[in-house]
Amino acid sequence: MIDDLTSLLVISAVAVAAPALARLAGKVVPIPIVVFEILLGIAVGPSILGWATSNDHIELLSEFGLALLFFMAGNEIDFALIQGRPLRRAAFGWVGSLVLGVGIGLLLFPPMETGIIVGIALTTTALGTIMPVLRDAGLLSSRFGTSAIAVGAVGEFGPLLAISLFLSGRRPAEALVVVIVFAAITVAAIVLAGRRRHERLHRLVTATLHTSGQFAVRIALLVVVALVTLSIAMGLDMLLGAFGAGVLCRVVLRGASDADRHLVESKLEAVAFGFLVPIFFVTTGVTFDLAALVGSSSALLLLPAFLVALIVVRGLPGSFAAPPGASVRQRVSLGLFSATALPLIVAVTEIGVAEGALSEATAAALVGAGMLSCLIFPLTALSLLPGVSTHINPAASTEGEY
Repeated sequence: MIDDLTSLLVISAVAVAAPALARLAGKVVPIPIVVFEILLGIAVGPSILGWATSNDHIELLSEFGLALLFFMAGNEIDFALIQGRPLRRAAFGWVGSLVLGVGIGLLLFPPMETGIIVGIALTTTALGTIMPVLRDAGLLSSRFGTSAIAVGAVGEFGPLLAISLFLSGRRPAEALVVVIVFAAITVAAIVLAGRRRHERLHRLVTATLHTSGQFAVRIALLVVVALVTLSIAMGLDMLLGAFGAGVLCRVVLRGASDADRHLVESKLEAVAFGFLVPIFFVTTGVTFDLAALVGSSSALLLLPAFLVALIVVRGLPGSFAAPPGASVRQRVSLGLFSATALPLIVAVTEIGVAEGALSEATAAALVGAGMLSCLIFPLTALSLLPGVSTHINPAASTEGEY
């Protein structure tokens, strides 16, 4: 028990240190905080210092942190902003990514399940990593920013669907029926929530914002737990439920005043990014098998290969979602933003390792490529856009930068 608490204490201390260190490093080279959290987790974990190990309690907190990460991703997406051409182009591009990804995955790893897992991992986009970068650069409300958000949204939701269809243990046709049923339930809840003004609920939210009641935060967490439970009960990946919960909560709060809505969002961000999401990423570092990566020459070769594959599989199709009249530099920039990935790579590789379909070394190479993409691609993408600052505030980048 003492060892479990010691590990939690070390992981919590690392989570506190990460934004401070990221801010210091940002004066020289901007490094996203998520990368710091994973690297510090590797340092304090069994791979190097051995100060912290994972256990059942930490794993539970980590899983909840991952769920809240995707809840916040769903909550941040404004579908009214990206609907129409941006969303259509992004969706078509992601389908192309899936075909390319699975093809390359099967070419590199002939076993069907392994190839599919690798292929899905390569189709992801870290929406929460690129959104604050776009925001800091003043691009969020631009046509380019709208296209990037659309690509990121599809790059989060598409892989979640693919995980549920191909990695659920069911036959694809059976899994498709289950996904459709789950989607119907979720969409029905969202539509019903959007048809009413919820004035009484909003009054209760306002009345408890500055009290111990915190009704808005409590109901948001209830929605997360409810949809995650529903998705697990139906044999789907829990992240699909978490993402849907974020969209649902955004719809429910849409009729609240701007001040109340922003305050609720800040409280949810505090719960997610102030505690649980950092635990997920630090724990990812703690459980990262560094020995499997550095001890395998093939894994070391796979790391840069996966980084290039992210550009080919996700970057090239993503670039076609650029707004009309976009220059070559803008298309390349959008492609690099599209190829920025990490959270879902971590989730997919965890599934692969747990099922015995993916080796620890290959999983480490994929996660390492994801970390490098977060380090390299966003800054390079900004440098290609004329008149845009390449400064990133790493301490402010949370899904909020995640």
